Amino acid sequence: MQARSTTWLWMVSAFAAAAVLAAIVLAVFGAGKLGTVVALQISARFSFLIFWLAYAGGGLVELLGPAAQPLQRHGRDFGLAFAAAHLVHVALVVWLCWIGGTPAMEVFKFFLPPLATVYILALFSIGSLQQMLGHTLWRVLRTVGMTYIAYAFAADFVSAPLGGDTKHIIMYSSFAVLSVIGPVLHAISFAPPLWRARRATDRV
Repeated sequence: MQARSTTWLWMVSAFAAAAVLAAIVLAVFGAGKLGTVVALQISARFSFLIFWLAYAGGGLVELLGPAAQPLQRHGRDFGLAFAAAHLVHVALVVWLCWIGGTPAMEVFKFFLPPLATVYILALFSIGSLQQMLGHTLWRVLRTVGMTYIAYAFAADFVSAPLGGDTKHIIMYSSFAVLSVIGPVLHAISFAPPLWRARRATDRV
């Protein structure tokens, strides 16, 4: 019961933080198309950072050792916090469409499937549904789903990280680097037990 209430706290906090960030941006730039687009950029990056911790946490544990254990221990919390925070991004997309700034259909075709994947994974994080899938199938679903989400983020961040002015570079380059490193760290989290044991022996 305590773990469940803690997870809800993570989700509510992430959603609230994303909503406050969006509200600040809209207050500064206005609630028109410009302000909404900037709010979308900020909210996407905020939710990506939470997602990245859920996705790459296991690999960081392999590289950094016990110091990074809290990231792995709270992997589910980070994942559900990401899903909650990303609802603000979805709401901003709806608002952008409402005020007449509907993105091209190609954008929806590309991003709707990974968006659906986010909430499918959130749904199957419920214990009873996980038990229905079984441990192995859940791990496969989680790995494939999160890698697909990571790819969707990377498709945006890596497209043109260095094209444009200084603000554009700041907005894209660091996130482009993280989106490339993320899958590598996630792959490291599946390091064979033998390799882990050898590493532990080398440290001794």
